[in-house]
Amino acid sequence: MKPARVAWRRVDGVLLLDKPAGMTSNDALQQVRRLYRAAKGGHTGTLDPFATGLLPLCFGEATKFAGELLGSEKRYLATICLGIATDSGDATGRPLYRAPVTVGRAEVEAVLGEFRGEIEQVPPMHSALKRNGKPLYAYARAGIELERESRRVFIRELELRHWQDGQFELEIACSKGTYVRTLAADLGERLGCGAHLAALRRLAIGAFDINQAVTLDDLQAMSESERTARLWPVDALLAELPIASMGMADTRRILHGQGIAWVATSGQRYRLYRDDGQFLGLGAVTADGLLIPRRLVATVMA
Repeated sequence: MKPARVAWRRVDGVLLLDKPAGMTSNDALQQVRRLYRAAKGGHTGTLDPFATGLLPLCFGEATKFAGELLGSEKRYLATICLGIATDSGDATGRPLYRAPVTVGRAEVEAVLGEFRGEIEQVPPMHSALKRNGKPLYAYARAGIELERESRRVFIRELELRHWQDGQFELEIACSKGTYVRTLAADLGERLGCGAHLAALRRLAIGAFDINQAVTLDDLQAMSESERTARLWPVDALLAELPIASMGMADTRRILHGQGIAWVATSGQRYRLYRDDGQFLGLGAVTADGLLIPRRLVATVMA
């Protein structure tokens, strides 16, 4: 018997999901999308299947701004296991070597300082970065190791939260492009015993926090109205940008792709609103002093 066809509908907004372990970001998106019967959906950057935690999902008009979170700072709680290095840098990989753990908490604390601030990281082979149109993990699965250039990333916070028998938890606040499993492997090398990422939980992305998220199980148990109440508005993805509010005449110009005179630094981006509070989209200031639309939501003029 074929499953019933979903009656897709327009849904606009952002859901903060607490993704469970063992599920890809896309699988989580598709399950939630079916619950909402949302005609259009996307996510704001993947979270590894073995990882848990905050995964913002975008529906409808919010998908236009999904990329806004890609550059935001992220916060993680990482469990690092010393004494075993793996080919992937995490618990899903094949062990490369084992070594006795002779360091304690004090030695780990001392080394952490070397990884705070701007550091260089070599992206892991088990990553989605592409080479010749093919993700690196595809080469890795075929047993092929490719040269990778190091990248600069920034680790603003790196704090040891818990220590127990060669395994410890780190709370990390880091820039985009930071690979926590690479950090785990590099720490293991520096400590001389090897290490891998045993578990990972994403706690925050930009202004969004895991305490604002809902689990998939809880979402499935909700009524449709309760699920709708858990959606954040589309403009929540732009909350870190300043507001530009305008009257009806300027609104018409913006919605027709025209610029309006605006005194601000060239390149400054704004959340655009009609003066009655209706969200219009994203704009930016040109070198000529015009505020022009960059991405607009579907808006009906009153």
